[in-house]
Amino acid sequence: MAGQPLVIGSTVVAATGADTVYALDRSTGKVRWHITVGTPVPRSSQPCGNLDPLGITSTPVYDPAHKLVYVVAQDGTTTHRFVGLRLSDGTIAVSRDIPAPDHEPAYDQQRSALALADGHVYVAFGGHFGDCGPYIGSVVAMPVSGHGQISSYLVPTNKQGGIWAAAGPVVSSSGLIYVSAGNGGRFKPPYDGSNSVIELTPTLHRIGVFAPSNWASLSAGDLDLGAMSPALLSDGRIFQVGKNGVGYLLNASDLGGVGGQIAEHGVCAAFGGAAVSGTIVYVPCYGSPLAAVQTAGDQVRVLWRAPGDVWGSPVIGGGALFVAQPSDGNLYELAPGTGQVRSQLHIASELPHFVSPSLSGDLVLVGTLNGVVAVRGA
Repeated sequence: MAGQPLVIGSTVVAATGADTVYALDRSTGKVRWHITVGTPVPRSSQPCGNLDPLGITSTPVYDPAHKLVYVVAQDGTTTHRFVGLRLSDGTIAVSRDIPAPDHEPAYDQQRSALALADGHVYVAFGGHFGDCGPYIGSVVAMPVSGHGQISSYLVPTNKQGGIWAAAGPVVSSSGLIYVSAGNGGRFKPPYDGSNSVIELTPTLHRIGVFAPSNWASLSAGDLDLGAMSPALLSDGRIFQVGKNGVGYLLNASDLGGVGGQIAEHGVCAAFGGAAVSGTIVYVPCYGSPLAAVQTAGDQVRVLWRAPGDVWGSPVIGGGALFVAQPSDGNLYELAPGTGQVRSQLHIASELPHFVSPSLSGDLVLVGTLNGVVAVRGA
């Protein structure tokens, strides 16, 4: 399946790479309805990539005001379709093609989770695995009604700068949008807006940006800063980690430009989405132990690292930290204070690359390559 399952009351919504959306009964797992909303693209028809087929890849979002679930489907080789489904029965209430800000829709891929704010769904685009073709990273604001003006932001680089982190755009309490971008097409000054944390207004005007001083070498080395979505902290800070493993502490209201971090510290190569509790960030390390990072006092300090075989995008709730590891198919429950494993359960032979559990009451729900697994005891 694609992205995280959504739990909406007694309904679990799951979307798939086959462009099909399922509504499941939370208690039994029984299918209440399902609908196919596009035509997925086989690997042989994609310019590059590692998904077969390529359909819905991102986590959907729910709008409680309109009782609609929104998804973005890959519909053929050049169309990204924005669809709003009625939660009650799965019928289509909204359907609109998303214009490609880079005018290269065949090379764009929509992996980042969708975000809802200000009457819009925010949709971020990067490229296919392999970074082929002339794509440029972008964010598009689609009106929830399916009608009206569409706003967009395009990373000001000549190529790439993909906005692809699986956890998607982050919305602050004041309605500002934060995204992270990956490698750009320049390997020397002037700065091109890539390898960045970007602050956007609800209408997608850029009002702030941060990039490490070594942004050019990161681009040359395929070391995306934007492999993880920004972690927004309760004290007005942002913590950002990418493929190069360095964590940067930023002021959300003044990102600081190139080299404008408050502090930095080596953590791990991070992919996906972090979990946050106060000033502690649980970093989604990939292939190395998950790390808990304290950011209080404008400093960055690693508190603990999980046992060596525990990594992935975590969630926190019920006094525990949960992480599903892609490579071994295990779901782990960790102690938030120490990282020690309290329990583990094998739930699949393999899990999606950027899998992250969803918590609902005493259930932990995990999207697998074949469906959704619900575990009781959270």
